[in-house]
This record gives sequence, C-alpha cells and structure tokens, in this order.
Amino acid sequence: MPVYSWVAETQRGRIIKGEMEAADERIVRAQLRRRRLRLIKIKEKPKDLSEYVPFLQPKVKTKDVVVFTRQFSTMVEAGLPVVQGLSILADQTENITFKKILKQIIDDVEKEGKSLGEALSKHPDVFDRLYVSLVSAGEAGGTLEVVLQRLAEYLEKLEKIKSKVKGALTYPAVVIAIAIIVVAIIMTFVIPVFEKMFSEAGMALPLPTQMVIRMSHFVKSHIHYMIAMTAALFFVFKQIRRTKKGRYITDALALRLPVFGELIKKSCIARFTRTFSTMVKSGVPILEALDIVSKTAGNSVIEEAILDVKSGIAEGFSIAELLLEHPIFPPMVVQMIAVGEATGELDKMLSKIAEFYEQEVDATVEALSSMIEPILIVFLGGTIGGLVISMYLPIFQMAAVFAS
Repeated sequence: MPVYSWVAETQRGRIIKGEMEAADERIVRAQLRRRRLRLIKIKEKPKDLSEYVPFLQPKVKTKDVVVFTRQFSTMVEAGLPVVQGLSILADQTENITFKKILKQIIDDVEKEGKSLGEALSKHPDVFDRLYVSLVSAGEAGGTLEVVLQRLAEYLEKLEKIKSKVKGALTYPAVVIAIAIIVVAIIMTFVIPVFEKMFSEAGMALPLPTQMVIRMSHFVKSHIHYMIAMTAALFFVFKQIRRTKKGRYITDALALRLPVFGELIKKSCIARFTRTFSTMVKSGVPILEALDIVSKTAGNSVIEEAILDVKSGIAEGFSIAELLLEHPIFPPMVVQMIAVGEATGELDKMLSKIAEFYEQEVDATVEALSSMIEPILIVFLGGTIGGLVISMYLPIFQMAAVFAS
C-alpha cells in the first residue's frame, strides 16, 4: 500500500506532520478527521528502491526490537488493546522491513485470530524462541506487560554486553589489519624506489636493508598468492563453523585464548544466567527454559553443558549437581544456583550472578583496552619504524662518509 505524508493543524493551532499507510488518500483524510485534525497538505510518498530489491532492504536490528518492546509494554500496561498498540508502532517505525513484519503480525492476530506468540513465531529472524516463549507465557498468565518490560531490560543488557565484547575483540583486529595493509604497501611500492636509488649509487648495503629488500621481493612476487591464501583460509574457517563438530572445536579453542578466552567465558555465563533468570521469573518451565537458553548461550561448549544439565534434570538431579560436572562453570556460579534452588529463589540468584558477571565483563574490557593500546603502539612503531630505519641506514652511512 502507498504511504502518504501529511501536514495538519490541531484544535489548539499546533502544526504537526506525519506519515500514514493507506489504500488511497480518502482513507488518510478520514483518519485525520477522526483525530480532529485539520488537514493542510497531503502527498503520496515516492516508492523506495529497497522495496523492489530484497538485498537493499534494511535489517531489523536488536535496537529496533528493544525500542518496540519497551513502547509496546507501556501501551499494554496503559490498557491499550494489542492490535491498536501494534498498529501505532507499525505506523511510527522508520525501518521498512520491521514495518512489514508488524503489519503481518497485526493481520495474523486480527484477521486470523492467532495469539500474539503464534504471530511472532512466524518471524524467527526478528523474534527468537526466547522472545516468543516469554510472550506466550505472559499471554497465558495475563502478565504480558510485565513480560514485555523484562524482555526489553533483558535485550538492552544483552546488547550492552555484546557490544562491549565485540568492541574489545574488533579494535586490535582492525589495527593489525591496517598495519598489514600499510606494511604491504611499503613493501610493494616504497621499498623498490629505495632499492633502485641504492643500486644506481652502487653502494654496499647493511644487513637490515638487504633483509628488507629481500622481503620486498618476496611480497611483490607472491602478494596475489598471499591474498588468495588469506581468502581461502577465511572460507575454510566459515565452512568449518557451519558444522556442529567444527563449531564446537573452534568455540572450545576460543575459550582457551589468552586474556580474550576469559572475556568470552564471562560474557557467555552472564548471557546464560541473565536469559535463564528472565525465563524462570516469567513462569517458563525449567526444562523448556534450559532448551531455549542453550541456543542463546553464544558458545557450543556451554550449549552442550546446558543440554546435558537439561537431560540430567529429567532424571531427577538438581541443576547445581549437574553443573558441578562441567568445569566451564565456576564454583561461585554453582554454589549460588544451589542456594537459589534450596531457597526457592532461583531467578533472584541467577539475576545476581548475571549482574556480577556483567560487571566482570566491564572490568575485563577496561583492563584489555588499557593493556592492548600500548602493545599495539609498540607493535606498529616497531614494525613500520623498523622498515623505515632499515631503508635509511645506507643514507646515514653515505652522510657519514661525506662528513669525514
């Protein structure tokens, strides 16, 4: 359906603007009259190219879902009907893809008579199993607004942890990649100029300069092989990650990385306990909660451990007893979960563990940043500075000869 941009005046004389999706202009005019607005200007909005080309359509980000969940929770709490709340949010969202999804959800709830949980489950790329399960539990228990509020808080905290870990891992990788590109340019284009100059001068070159020139010859003659090898390794790694065994092995290796492995482990435990706490608090059965939590753990090693705990609970064991068999979970986590099970306050204990490990992630990221920056500066200075000095050594020797 076309989208119309409009400008109208309120009863108090205030000028407001907006957009509305409708079959034709008459419907927009009628809707504005119902809202007691005096229409000043209306025009059909031109079609966006992304509507016709699928890969140009914007993706629905976690931030979009968080804002939607927070606003939807407020509307439901205020007593607004679900369909009306969804319609308002669909009209005001700027993300075309998300707008279409919300319109489909409205149709499923209003026309097909489906529950909100069922309608959301048709869009797993935007609303995962965790989201759908919590909404379904909220609908069944008549606490939808509370569940939506918890979901918004959960998604915000999860996104915060994810961005911190991603930032800590991305920063050194980007700097090293830039350093490699700079060194490759120097080796391929700059050093040959110096080599030609030294060759024409017919002077004996010091050992460091000879080594750099040989490296330049190697890089220049093998650069295409090096690029192809890097691309091939990246492709192979992606293929390995697609297999269950390959993903498990690479995730296990990631947990053993110096410094970064501990950060990944802490972030995964924070995510596990935060997700599990949210689900238990919302009334989702333990076995179903563990099944969903395992898929959102973010690491195959922890996922396998959680699934093992799930199967053990079905046999009558407690969560703490089963977690003891997996060294990936620190003793403090196991002990606090044991206390939570014994006192009947598992959700509160899980929430406290999540808060502790979220703080640990913050502290680890700060420590990493303060440690990585000087290391990278030394690395960059040593690499590029070493190349420059080695090429200027013959010039220094020449200057010394002329001076004497």
